[in-house]
Amino acid sequence: MTKKINLLSNLKSDFASGLVVFLVALPLCLGIAMASGAPLFSGIISGIVGGILVGYLSKSHLSVSGPAAGLTAIVLTAITDLGAFNVFLLAVLLAGVLQLTLGFIKAGSISNYFPTNVIEGMLAGIGVIIFLKQIPHAFGYDPDYEGDMGFLQPDGQNTFSELISVLNHVQLGSIVITIISLFILIIWNKIEFLKQLKLVPAALVAVMVSIILNEFFIQFGSALEIPKDHLVSLPVPTSLLEFKSIIVLPDFSFIANPKVWIVAITIAVVASIETLLCIEAADRMDVQKRYTDTNNELKAQGIGNIISALLGGLPMTSVVVRTTANATAGAKSKMSAIIHGLLLLVSVITIPLVLNKIPLATLAAVLLLVGYKLANPKIIKYFWVKGKYQFTPFMATFAAVVFTDLLKGVALGMIISVIFVLKGNMKRAYLFRKEAYTDGDVIHIDLAQEVSFLNKAAIKTTLNTIPYNSKVIINASDTVYIAHDILELIKEFKKVRAKENNIKVKLVGFKEAYDLLNTGEEEKHVFIEHK
Repeated sequence: MTKKINLLSNLKSDFASGLVVFLVALPLCLGIAMASGAPLFSGIISGIVGGILVGYLSKSHLSVSGPAAGLTAIVLTAITDLGAFNVFLLAVLLAGVLQLTLGFIKAGSISNYFPTNVIEGMLAGIGVIIFLKQIPHAFGYDPDYEGDMGFLQPDGQNTFSELISVLNHVQLGSIVITIISLFILIIWNKIEFLKQLKLVPAALVAVMVSIILNEFFIQFGSALEIPKDHLVSLPVPTSLLEFKSIIVLPDFSFIANPKVWIVAITIAVVASIETLLCIEAADRMDVQKRYTDTNNELKAQGIGNIISALLGGLPMTSVVVRTTANATAGAKSKMSAIIHGLLLLVSVITIPLVLNKIPLATLAAVLLLVGYKLANPKIIKYFWVKGKYQFTPFMATFAAVVFTDLLKGVALGMIISVIFVLKGNMKRAYLFRKEAYTDGDVIHIDLAQEVSFLNKAAIKTTLNTIPYNSKVIINASDTVYIAHDILELIKEFKKVRAKENNIKVKLVGFKEAYDLLNTGEEEKHVFIEHK
């Protein structure tokens, strides 16, 4: 059971993190729209709807939605094949309807079968990609669009060859801005008197300093001046007519066209898978270990894509880059995602000229730190210690995400995980006892001989619905194998959820190597069962 959370109770930290996500999302929305062959404002519209509407409807506390790099190739091809952007918008609207349907038939439950090592491998791989992709922007070399997550790039280069090309296109002003921005971002929360200014995020300070510095370079004709093609490039409507032209409506006259439906199904499937992967990743990053209703998330995404299409926006998903930036900035609730959407809406209407003064190098500095935190080498050591059955799928996912893309990487990791499970556990049955209980009862959960990640959904659901003030005995006396995912689930339940909901937990039969009893605190949940 989960407790209701007041969205305004953490406004201070959520506003700061929402501001950081806004700064990250702005160039990503523009870059993805440009790479998709769509109007630039379509990316902004998608970001606004994803932030405000999907942020409100979603039950995820950290996830942030918007236009996704993983859909750029699909969008670019679809706009060309369908012949007009308004016809493509009809396909996006239908994709939203399909996602809404998937939510109602509970297709989101598939996310429970994503192994933790695959999700962590995906995150580490994305961290490396973010870091490597931002190095060219940090040096003032921007041929690849912001938000590109693929190994092979539209400009004919790949992630590594682009780094070599940077040596011939160094812009000194961008390097200076990057170094100063990194310095601000790193020291802001380490100096005592600056800690009192938590409402002002380090990313905002870095952006303001970079704008002022570049204006100084321009005024004095310095060789360090950063030219316009290395700044944020938001279209600025000069008249009411131009502003009205931003809103493009779907052309419903093509609703019987088979090509439209094929595009709609493709977008719905890919967007739903990416969203579910991101939701699992967001839950892993949540320090409070809260779980998200993935079926509700598909409904929220479906409604978001319907509204985005009606306003002329790109299709959206829950996006790992923005979600990670949100988590690392200290977000506490989904209010930060809503704030980021509101900031996008207000700023593009009121201060587009100011936004167009932001150097891409500053935003690259923000993302360099995000990438580093995701790809921390400690995570590789962690899975190495867990053994080959955890390490191999982790590394396969990690490498495949870096050298191909997110979906191919996760697919490879899933295939390897399933092969391992089928090889070692196919002959063993899984038995799990679940009954209805009321507050104060003693609940027995007897684990079977073989508990793999395929049992994660049932165990997660059971632990999540245990009543307050209950007493729980989790018995592994007859268990031969327990997947790492299940151990982590039980450990997180015992350390976080049980304490919050006053649930007393007793673990029986777990091997010392599992280290479930060693929580770093004195055991407080041991009790005697009265027969």
